[in-house]
Amino acid sequence: MRLVSGFAPAALIAALLLATPTVVAAEALPAAVGKPLEAARKAATAGNIGAATASINQARSAANSPNERRKVAEMAAFVYTRGGQFGKAAAELESIGAPASQLAPLYYQARDYSKAIEAGRRSGQMTIVGQSLLQLGRAKEAVGVYQQLVRSNPNNIGFLTNLAGAQAKSGDKAGYIATTTRIVRLDPSPASWRRLLVDMKGSNLPREGKLGLYHLMLATDTLTNADDIQEFAKTAIVAGQAGVAADVAKKLPATDPMGPRLAQAAAQRAAPALAAAPAQARNPATAMQAGGAFLGAGQYPAAIAAFNTAKTGPDPAAAQLFVGIAQVRAGQAAAARTTFNGVPAGQLKDLANLWALYASTK
Repeated sequence: MRLVSGFAPAALIAALLLATPTVVAAEALPAAVGKPLEAARKAATAGNIGAATASINQARSAANSPNERRKVAEMAAFVYTRGGQFGKAAAELESIGAPASQLAPLYYQARDYSKAIEAGRRSGQMTIVGQSLLQLGRAKEAVGVYQQLVRSNPNNIGFLTNLAGAQAKSGDKAGYIATTTRIVRLDPSPASWRRLLVDMKGSNLPREGKLGLYHLMLATDTLTNADDIQEFAKTAIVAGQAGVAADVAKKLPATDPMGPRLAQAAAQRAAPALAAAPAQARNPATAMQAGGAFLGAGQYPAAIAAFNTAKTGPDPAAAQLFVGIAQVRAGQAAAARTTFNGVPAGQLKDLANLWALYASTK
């Protein structure tokens, strides 16, 4: 699972890159030290780390006083940071007693996670602590760190996202779903929904469940992958939702050869399915197909009625789910929430809960 958060060691390091040369340049130093340090600064800024390192070594050999050695170490840290040698940069700063707030992000970037945890705890940079624990495979400890951060900042999307990631890695599925649900309530954006739905896609859903998931991806603007669009269209055709498939196929790029083929297959089935739907809607055994035909045609009241009839048919849970989906399409969000909450426990319950969450944002 990808983590998207407020954790930004790169930003802290960028601050170091900006600050260190300024401090060195601001104080008078002997020419034997100051000139090579200035040369190091210019070379590092230009990306010539080899020349900058040579200038650092020259300044170091000339430095005599504690202040001079400190300035050399500060510039060396700047040079090494510019060169991506974060471990060496941390060692330079540690040698002059730099604060833990400077050391923690460098240790993290250097992948010295144990030291990053120690420095992060001392400086209060708990996001670095949490991420370092995750990198060391100590996900349950990371959960505790992020729970503490969330308690102090309950609406911080970054902390919540990192908590969800830690919960997923620790195997806490219930906690992960609860946290990602909370994220979506705070920020019902496609990015937030994508975090929720990516794992659901990999779950073992029956055909009607997969179809319901693709409908939710469409509703939340997360249906952007060509493979997902193709699979949605194919599944919709097989499930009797040819009209839905025809609309979905239009989302494929013009250069995708599957687009015209899926559109043609859907068009060939849509009109006959809609013609047969009124008769099928009266029979619980065939009402799911009728509901799908009505749904694809945008005839939502008829779709709702047909899916309601199908609730006494062979797959009542799927019928209940699609009643709710049709209600959402019809703009009946409050009724849809009640419907989704009524989906019985089983393979479709988690998906119904996500649909109820989506309806609550409408």
